[in-house]
Amino acid sequence: MPKHLHVAAAVVRNEKGEILIARRPATVDQGGLWEFPGGKLAPYETGRQALDRELCEEVGIRIESASPLIRVHHRYPERAVLLDVWQVEAFSGEAYGREGQAVRWVKEQDLAQYSFPEANKPILKALRLPDHYMITGDADSEEDWLEKLQSALNTGVELVQLRAHGLPEDEYAKRAAAALELTKAAGARLILNAEPSMLERVDADGIHLTSDRLSHYASRPVPAAKWLSCACHNKAQLQAALALNADLATLSPVQETESHPGVEPIGWQAFHEAVEPVPMPVYALGGLGRADIRRTRGLGGQGVAGIRAFWPQNKAG
Repeated sequence: MPKHLHVAAAVVRNEKGEILIARRPATVDQGGLWEFPGGKLAPYETGRQALDRELCEEVGIRIESASPLIRVHHRYPERAVLLDVWQVEAFSGEAYGREGQAVRWVKEQDLAQYSFPEANKPILKALRLPDHYMITGDADSEEDWLEKLQSALNTGVELVQLRAHGLPEDEYAKRAAAALELTKAAGARLILNAEPSMLERVDADGIHLTSDRLSHYASRPVPAAKWLSCACHNKAQLQAALALNADLATLSPVQETESHPGVEPIGWQAFHEAVEPVPMPVYALGGLGRADIRRTRGLGGQGVAGIRAFWPQNKAG
């Protein structure tokens, strides 16, 4: 058995938003488990080229449009696997098991009912997350703050981090409760940048740990049903987030920011080197906007996080 496998895999969605999964034959390694379709790279193939070939051979479809989703490094006892995962936005043909394997279109929320190989689990997290992560900013009043949040949600923001370090705990809880009503109505998720105990007061979707809070925990501080987000600034903190079984992280600053003048940015090369071996969705943060999403995903990130790029700014004058 080879010691290292490089595999291309695809998250394929149909017009209903359902995701294609295939069952591994009982006679192969990890047999009987479900997986995202794909296969091993042939010599000199790129991940995208292998995916084109494998999807045609395995399930009879042709890719028309696809973009990188996540690269997962995973080590089993007998070998290491690199999963080069792509999100297929458009395809032609009708999917079926050309090699006799069972295939199924499944609603995203129902994927948890299926058993996947361990290496596939970070994919399940990545496909549930959007390509941008809004961190809330300032406002002139509570009413203005809620109006700005609603305005951002109206633009399609799906993941919100409530950052308000200057607010006393009771005022933060009150704002979080009001924000939760808006995010729920919009079908978005609300992550609280607060102590994990805040979830006892406001039943939000998860907690974001600052890099300082991250260092205080030796085990995951929120239930498995909640999202755990972590702020990281280097490889060691990314590993600390992994040790807590975090669901996602931010890595910053990638570029210079107005909010942190004089802080040396890590740059794109260091961002890529840091996130490449990490089997967890990581958002690039710091001086970035929507125009940087495609580049970030190409370098192994989940997308872009930020305040200014997504939080409505005060009107001039």
